Amino acid sequence: MTETATPLTFEVDRRADVRPDAEREAVLANPGFGVHFTDHMVTATWRKGEGWTEGKVTAYGPITLMPSAAVLHYAQEIFEGMKAYRHEDGSIWTFRPEANAARMARSARRMTLPELPEEDFLGSLRALLEVDHAWVPAYDGSEKSLYLRPFMYASEAFLGVRPAAEVTYSVIASPAGAYFAGGLKPVRLWLTKDVSRAGRHGTGAAKCGGNYASSLAGQLEGIEQGCDQAVFLDAETETNIEELGGMNLFFVTRDDKLVTPALTGSILEGVTRDSVLELAKDFGLTPEERAIPVAEWIDGVSSGEVREVFACGTAAVITPVGELVWAGGSAPSTAGEGGGEVTRAIRQRLLDIQYGRAEDTRGWLTRLV
Repeated sequence: MTETATPLTFEVDRRADVRPDAEREAVLANPGFGVHFTDHMVTATWRKGEGWTEGKVTAYGPITLMPSAAVLHYAQEIFEGMKAYRHEDGSIWTFRPEANAARMARSARRMTLPELPEEDFLGSLRALLEVDHAWVPAYDGSEKSLYLRPFMYASEAFLGVRPAAEVTYSVIASPAGAYFAGGLKPVRLWLTKDVSRAGRHGTGAAKCGGNYASSLAGQLEGIEQGCDQAVFLDAETETNIEELGGMNLFFVTRDDKLVTPALTGSILEGVTRDSVLELAKDFGLTPEERAIPVAEWIDGVSSGEVREVFACGTAAVITPVGELVWAGGSAPSTAGEGGGEVTRAIRQRLLDIQYGRAEDTRGWLTRLV
């Protein structure tokens, strides 16, 4: 759903009771992930026939919804995830936000929500950071950042099953610590065979909450088996690898290929995934997207055909994968204590670009403040 409109402007209503400097600095010293939030948030409203209006930067706080709001009954909602990074000179940047804007538009089309123009998406990030820039952690080499969460939901109070005539867009932000605070460590994965994350022609390629809710049963199953996360197979054949609950998978082969499951419509197209594919040739690797039977993973790590396995996503950037476990068996880890050589090198390159330590030759960075 698209409507021609003038670009959104975001009226700023600063709260008087912002967090004291000392309290904010204490949070930034040990932020965790998704626990603390900045002083403000962005909101805008879309109405059928009117388009996007009422852009605001206002105090972070509770959202008022009617009990009949469509999102509570039919899960018509989408979201994005990205980070803001402070560079050494104090400026604040984000990584490939145009890709996030494009993916949000694709998710909106799938969930019959209104598309937010890229200009307004970027404008909402800038509007929030201009007010809450003090919440972006200092440049200190610790991999801290400010996580940005744009989201959109059907706020119309109506119980009929149809696309909502009123939709709310918002952006909130949360300071994030280093994902691997104690150093890079391989994750142990559980191969779930009883739960699918998404199915053919479903919503797997959309970044909507339902896909994450559907992954939780497999994740809990894995935790019960002493694993960190779960790996999901395709729902049709139950033989091909798809992704983790919130990360894409990659395999480095003996003949220097960088292989990842092809996008089938049930796999989320990660921005980090796409960036890794772009960087592959910088490391002498040939990128390859195709179906990957789980047997290829199991046999490959045993024979040495698969040299390294890693997962990628916004939160962790790159995560080395260790042992793969399933009911009645396991496949050995290819990762050393801190991950394989290729895994570490690609991860470091991405971080160096994001934090401004390496030249951004691909134009991936956008300055926010």
